[in-house]
Amino acid sequence: MARTDTTELWIGYLTSQYPATSHTFISREVAALRGLGVALDTFSIRLPTSAELKDDAIAAESRDTFTVLQLPETRIVGAQLATLLTDPIGYFRTLGLALGHRPPGLRGFGLSLGHFAEAIVLARELRRRGITRLHNHFANSAATVGYLATRMLKMPWSFTMHGISETDYPAGLLLGRKIEAADFVACVSYFGRAQAMRLVTPDHWPKLHVVRCGLPLSDLPGYAASDAAMRLMAVGRLSPEKGQAGLLEAFAAVSRDHDGIELVLVGDGPEAERLRAQAGELGIAERVRFAGRLSEQDTLRQIAAADILVLPSFMEGLPIVLMEAMAMGTAVIASRVAGIPELVEDEKSGLLFTPSDWDALAECIRRLVDDAGLREKLAERGRTVVAAEYDINRSAERLRELFGC
Repeated sequence: MARTDTTELWIGYLTSQYPATSHTFISREVAALRGLGVALDTFSIRLPTSAELKDDAIAAESRDTFTVLQLPETRIVGAQLATLLTDPIGYFRTLGLALGHRPPGLRGFGLSLGHFAEAIVLARELRRRGITRLHNHFANSAATVGYLATRMLKMPWSFTMHGISETDYPAGLLLGRKIEAADFVACVSYFGRAQAMRLVTPDHWPKLHVVRCGLPLSDLPGYAASDAAMRLMAVGRLSPEKGQAGLLEAFAAVSRDHDGIELVLVGDGPEAERLRAQAGELGIAERVRFAGRLSEQDTLRQIAAADILVLPSFMEGLPIVLMEAMAMGTAVIASRVAGIPELVEDEKSGLLFTPSDWDALAECIRRLVDDAGLREKLAERGRTVVAAEYDINRSAERLRELFGC
């Protein structure tokens, strides 16, 4: 977006990596805010992966994003020297803040120096562009960089809090102080807001707002499952907290008396090889397809072509993939954790099971595989729920109000 002299408010959006295949909801939010006339520039700490940059949309958005660690070392060092010469008080005040806002130990000390150096680079770019407010997604290390840069510039700062990982160590150790420093915090669920509330005194509670991540409902494909094998799908990083190992156990149990079903796992991660080996050990390798990392549009098409989407996670915030499946008319099964029950009402808009109870998950799968009427009923209610509360335009309007635009 081109800057004009009449623009009073100019928002910066900062994340650890922007854009990212796994964080398409941020790109959607950026587009929706710009569509409402909000002046907004995007910032990132690091570049997308080489695999992600093969996607034309991600590559184009990356080119329009200021990426701190894309700069040559000479530019990063030069930013330190220039700031030290022009604003030594601010420079050392921010250094002291960085050294105090870190986990204990030598590694925490080293990370704090890295965050400080990145914050100096970011602050200079924010000032150069005339950014008037910075907003972070996720209360992680990028939020530490945003916090430091805005404290140096004495600029309004806010962030969106998504999931349980932000309350875990080491991010959780610093989360309370970030909340205290923020103008406001957008929490994607009431569960997330409750976790934030326990870290700060009640006088900070009014700054905690529930702002749902939304979907561009009119742009999503419609449900289009084929008449071939009954297809179950799970989408997510292949890592322990996502529970795919338990899903394979449950799927194997159902497969013993259901021939015409298959499971597709979309995503990649450190558990990929182990999960493939487990599928072989369970005798279901021919029924399980590992699709790997897919683009946003390919993932949506896969979800639309599935009969059932399963989310077996041990920890979550409020998963976008569940919203997408429900919006497109795919029946869903999910673990009863964190903010998920705010989206999926058991027996009405989906089926919920107790996390780690794989027998209960298997029973949920059996019910939906055997009962087309139940799948249709849950899918229809799911579409209604998402349309009523998870429209990206409604979420963007709420954020625009909080930004003061």
